[in-house]
Amino acid sequence: MTYKAHNKRYEKLNYRRCGNSGLLLPPITLGLWHNFGGKNNMLNESKKMLFRAFDRGVTHFDLANNYGPPYGSAEKNFGKVMKSDLRSYRDELIISTKAGYDMWPGPYGEWGSKKYLIASLDQSLKRMQLNYVDIFYSHRFDPLTPLEETADALAQAVNQGKALYVGISSYSSKQTIIMNKLLKQRGIRCLIHQPSYSMINRWIEKDLLQTLKKLKIGCIAFSPLAQGMLSNKYIKEIPKKSRISDNSSLDLKMITKTYIKKIKNLNRLAKKRDQTLPQMALAWVLRHPIMTSALIGARTIKQLDDCLDSQNNLEFTKYELKEIDKYAINEKINLWENSSKY
Repeated sequence: MTYKAHNKRYEKLNYRRCGNSGLLLPPITLGLWHNFGGKNNMLNESKKMLFRAFDRGVTHFDLANNYGPPYGSAEKNFGKVMKSDLRSYRDELIISTKAGYDMWPGPYGEWGSKKYLIASLDQSLKRMQLNYVDIFYSHRFDPLTPLEETADALAQAVNQGKALYVGISSYSSKQTIIMNKLLKQRGIRCLIHQPSYSMINRWIEKDLLQTLKKLKIGCIAFSPLAQGMLSNKYIKEIPKKSRISDNSSLDLKMITKTYIKKIKNLNRLAKKRDQTLPQMALAWVLRHPIMTSALIGARTIKQLDDCLDSQNNLEFTKYELKEIDKYAINEKINLWENSSKY
């Protein structure tokens, strides 16, 4: 039976303007990094989550060339759903993809060269069965490729109609300023920056948020739940289905005594707000006026709904923020730190 979207899907979310652009994004974006690839044969569950998200007003789906596992399978599975159920809603959707990390063997399968970025985008469009993506990102800063070349590739993607907008991910404040200038010189604007950001990974507060505000570039925070670490799941034991048990992107060494103490206290504060810890963590990220959207992942519809329900309470008192700051302290979990250190 062909999917039909809920006719009241736009009634509850307050969409946010992306920087100084005409584009509005939902406050919560569904990312397809884990759980949408071919390894676990989750296409049916993936479809249900995509449909549930869209039925609740989530119009933005975020991918990258190497999402899976295996690489490319998340895009391929998404393409199947586009073809079978979402094609008629294409103009209501914002679909993004990225290139920068390793994708195929050899010297042209990663980083920021024009050769790699353009080839990768062509492959992504084919896998997703799309003529264009709405946003194409440089997934990480490449210290060995001239930034002018990466800017050339992003501008070419727009000029050829393969992307409507372009963005960057995990760039430092300094490199963001340079890339913004280079894109402007090519007649293209840098629409959005996608950095990691959460209560226990606060690196962007040093200067990047202020830079984005000054340049009027949108911001979408990925890993706002610290890959599940901002939840109760790791306090007592390691769940069989988790990032740590899968050995995918979290290390058991990250579950320290200081981390568990922080989580217990943050969970206590969340309960006072009548929220789950993930809901408070998302609301906390979205408290910044510059923050366009928070990018979540989900294994189940229940997790997805819990995250979306964070929208029911986005306000914080000064006292609450002061109390949260006692425990919202950086852990050594920024896996993408190398990209933003230049």
